[in-house]
Amino acid sequence: QVQLVESGGGLVQAGGSLRLSCAASGRTFSRYAMGWFRQAPGKEREFVAAISWTGGSTNYADAVKGRFTISRDNAKSTVYLQMNTLKPEDTAVYYCAASAFFPTVVAGTALAAWGQGTLVTVSS
Repeated sequence: QVQLVESGGGLVQAGGSLRLSCAASGRTFSRYAMGWFRQAPGKEREFVAAISWTGGSTNYADAVKGRFTISRDNAKSTVYLQMNTLKPEDTAVYYCAASAFFPTVVAGTALAAWGQGTLVTVSS
């Protein structure tokens, strides 16, 4: 089993940037596809971005394409989410998740682990 811990959330003005990190421990990190999800107040959790085992494939929700970038460093067992040009509607708790397969991360199904979440607040 893999354990995930997110960090890097905070308060930022619209147009600003944040970088989220998700550190993994436990089973071999490089064997997991990784994803980021978010849940805004009063809304369901939604997919944000995903990255394959090697980092060679990525997928983004339409709402964040061109603004967010997912990456990973397998040597550090960490996945990142660089968020630029933030908007108030990006305000949410952001979660990272792990799966054995890239398609299931994108679909948000059969996930092996979730982190506890980190809050991102974007002020207008």
